[in-house]
Amino acid sequence: MRTYLVVIDDSPEAEIALRFAARRAVKTGGGVEILSLAEPQEFIAFAGVQATIEEEARHHAEALVAAAAGTLLQESGLRPTITVRSGDGPSIIRELIAANDAIAALVLGAAASGVPGPLVAHFAGADAGALPVPVMIIPGSLTREQIDRLS
Repeated sequence: MRTYLVVIDDSPEAEIALRFAARRAVKTGGGVEILSLAEPQEFIAFAGVQATIEEEARHHAEALVAAAAGTLLQESGLRPTITVRSGDGPSIIRELIAANDAIAALVLGAAASGVPGPLVAHFAGADAGALPVPVMIIPGSLTREQIDRLS
């Protein structure tokens, strides 16, 4: 089964990427894997404080994927695979793709204006030719209707 890997965060473009991936998955008989990255925290000398901050970041990432999965199920009927990891985003994405032959594309959302996010900049720049799957960059300026028509 063809699986579309989507990285979810708090940005509106992440929702657009998820909608595009869901529509493609439905049309191709595929699936969606939702990845949320818990931001690694800077070192704090007090271990208890460090652990609390990291736990809060993980809970936030888990809440993001839970909400995204609910939206995906409600709108498309698809049950996504959910992954929450902490660490370097590009490295985690490469590991997931290497570990799962079903992943057919990495779907990222680009901001409607301004500088692209770090994952879009990375995979469309320095690492553009290194992945074994295509990278789909969905413009953040698209409306729901445009996404539905294009997907």
